[in-house]
Amino acid sequence: MASHGYEAGRLNLPFVGHCTFGKQPICTDWDKIDADVAVLGVPYDMGTQYRSGARFGPRAIREASTLFSFGHSGAYDHEDDTVYLPTDKVRIVDVGDADIVHTDTVTSHENTRYAVRKILKSGALPVVLGGDHAVHAPVIEAFAGEAPVHIVHFDAHLDFVDERHGVRYGHGNPLRRASETGHVTGMTQLGIRNVSSSNRSDYEAARKFGSEILSVRQVRKLGTEGVLALIPKGVRYYVTIDIDGFDPSIAPGTGTPSHGGFLYYEVLEILQGLAKNGEVVGMDLVEVAPVYDPSGITGFLAAQLLLNFLGFVFEERFKRGRNR
Repeated sequence: MASHGYEAGRLNLPFVGHCTFGKQPICTDWDKIDADVAVLGVPYDMGTQYRSGARFGPRAIREASTLFSFGHSGAYDHEDDTVYLPTDKVRIVDVGDADIVHTDTVTSHENTRYAVRKILKSGALPVVLGGDHAVHAPVIEAFAGEAPVHIVHFDAHLDFVDERHGVRYGHGNPLRRASETGHVTGMTQLGIRNVSSSNRSDYEAARKFGSEILSVRQVRKLGTEGVLALIPKGVRYYVTIDIDGFDPSIAPGTGTPSHGGFLYYEVLEILQGLAKNGEVVGMDLVEVAPVYDPSGITGFLAAQLLLNFLGFVFEERFKRGRNR
């Protein structure tokens, strides 16, 4: 039977050592990223309209992710009979955080764009830890010059506000800004429900752009395959996940909780289908605000979801004969 690193070397339990994403190696020289996945924190929450605190989201997700880092040679899933993220095939590095300048949205977003461009130039898949949802705008803008992408968006809110009182880069604006980039060809927005941050005209603008908008109840009625049938196949996907798309019973640590949200497998099964139907080229997960969740389960949800999703993405890439 093959041995694992933890059997021959240090046990390296989750609570030991540095708190990087999945306890993966650090690479803070962004000109020397040599990996399949680069994890970037963007601890920015100056775009919030209500409760702040998502600036501590990257730290909370990183800390929670250590639970899933026992040093095994990948993660075996008995349901799929697959070893996901084998350590000899998928290289993940934690590249630290974009520099955030307090009160300066323009500079903070430009620093975020710069960091994501460095990741893309290296050929790694960017995984961005927010921060509030405003960070999605500079992240997706960094894909300028890349091949077009279709955005798949999980959220309680549409985030398609154009401008209010001069604010264009708050956490209610990022999908509108994404629609203006030229390299986003369409959107599928899932989980949008009840009292939201956008008005009727914003929904009309989103649909005019080409967005498919589904509530949680509509997603449940359609089922996983029905939802996937509405999303273009064979294209490049960028996935943005606002943690408040989940029900606050499993994700209380967020600034704008909204009841009636998704449960874990409802989202995970759609993500697994996406990995099979096209090429996932980037992702962000935002709005984790750990101060509102003393139990820490929101961070665990975020870390578990991202690691499982990465497993699906690279398993499909292996089947297609490549990592990148």
